[in-house]
Amino acid sequence: MTNPNQKNVADASQTVSGHRGLSFEEAIIFEIDTPGSSAVDLPEPEHDRDRLGGLRRRGGVGLPGLSEPDVVRHYTRLSQKNYSIDSGFYPLGSCTMKHNPRLNEKMARLPGLADIHPFQPASTAQGAYRLMDTLAHWLKELTGLPAIALSPAAGAHGELCGLMCIRAALQASGDARSVVLVPESAHGTNPATAAICGYAVESIPGNGNGRVDLNALKERLGPDVAAVMITNPNTCGLFETEAKEIADAVHTAGAYFYMDGANFNAIVGRVTLAELGVDAMHINLHKTFSTPHGGGGPGAGPTVLSEALAAFAPVPFVVHGPRGLAMAEHAGQGEAQHSFGRMKGFQGQFGVFVRAVAYMMSFGKDGLRQVSGDAVLNANYLRVRLSEELTASYDGICMHEALFDDRFLKDTGITTLDFAKAMIDEGFHPPTMYFPLVVHGALLMEPTETESKATLDQFCESVLALARKAKRGDAVDDFKNAPVLTPRRRLDETQAARKPVLRWKPVPMPQAAE
Repeated sequence: MTNPNQKNVADASQTVSGHRGLSFEEAIIFEIDTPGSSAVDLPEPEHDRDRLGGLRRRGGVGLPGLSEPDVVRHYTRLSQKNYSIDSGFYPLGSCTMKHNPRLNEKMARLPGLADIHPFQPASTAQGAYRLMDTLAHWLKELTGLPAIALSPAAGAHGELCGLMCIRAALQASGDARSVVLVPESAHGTNPATAAICGYAVESIPGNGNGRVDLNALKERLGPDVAAVMITNPNTCGLFETEAKEIADAVHTAGAYFYMDGANFNAIVGRVTLAELGVDAMHINLHKTFSTPHGGGGPGAGPTVLSEALAAFAPVPFVVHGPRGLAMAEHAGQGEAQHSFGRMKGFQGQFGVFVRAVAYMMSFGKDGLRQVSGDAVLNANYLRVRLSEELTASYDGICMHEALFDDRFLKDTGITTLDFAKAMIDEGFHPPTMYFPLVVHGALLMEPTETESKATLDQFCESVLALARKAKRGDAVDDFKNAPVLTPRRRLDETQAARKPVLRWKPVPMPQAAE
């Protein structure tokens, strides 16, 4: 494997500077420190006496000194090395990396929405409360469920909200159930969430069609099962066609049906959760309703609740009163009498709320229905075209994402990782790799509805060409060395995971995993 810290020597040696045209060789900011330089001028302090109790700093603060042009150029160059949805196709499966309309950004920056504070008097925040109430109304309409908690910060937090509502409902009825069932193809946060809530987690196998084995589920249901957590469409990109039968069996056993909403973009406007018998589902606003996400945020995970769970929703939530809109802030009081409490400080991810409302109101209900239809159409277009050379994991129509395994690479000496790295040299962000775990060597691709046929054709032609090259058997080294056109070559990912360098320090580079 290539040295993880080796620069692209063959390319860099072509120039004295190490730059290649507009592709700059950029050091980290601490390495370009120029003592005495500063991008700002600060006035001398007015007080000349020591106000630090003798604790005046003796050394530097460890921050680099640069002029304003140096700072701007540094971060501009770094941004040019970052792949983003604004620069190219981003086919991460199970992530819904869709275009984010700039209109939403404009709305989020309106002074009346961007400059408010959670501690303002309710009378001065009526517009914000109205927006949150509108968002709640739209999400309840789209899901068919009667209640919603807006405060969860993102998907896993929304899962936690749903499970805490379920736990609160069971405790209120004196039912001490202790097990949550999770299919083996579920998102990894599902079993983690159940465990955090104190439940034992048991796995339910899938069937040969990539869906939950209904018979195995029915056999395991019993008086100790509190809930079943199903992702639908699931992580294989397939719709759980027996979802209603699952819900009926779960309810008959006295348990609750939690549905993971990470893939809601595939079904919004097409089917309601009420029709599927769902009791709780989180909605990733930053996926389905277009807030830029990645790198840890921002996100929002409102959780819709059935009538059986509505009374246990966390505070705060918007309520209608004689003086207009207000926040129910305290569990055990008024409309929050049975609430399990608070999950988060303040009212939730307000900037994400603004973008989601702008998105939904721009499209309307019919437009959102078209969004999901186009997302499914694009995924199936990839599935059919790429199946000329790649091996689809399951037969038949998929939903929002197309899933392939590594059978097409058998006996080539090339792995899924090698193949994905080669896609970087073609100018495409790799799809999700090795997930879901139930599929060997998985490549999971989600084009979303926002990619044009021209973009998908260009992607398909590149991927198909790579597959043919792999099968020829004479280019193994090309795949093993890929990518070769990036500022850095392939990293030693095992070393990077085991010995990451989390802060800059002047150590010999061979000891660090960049």
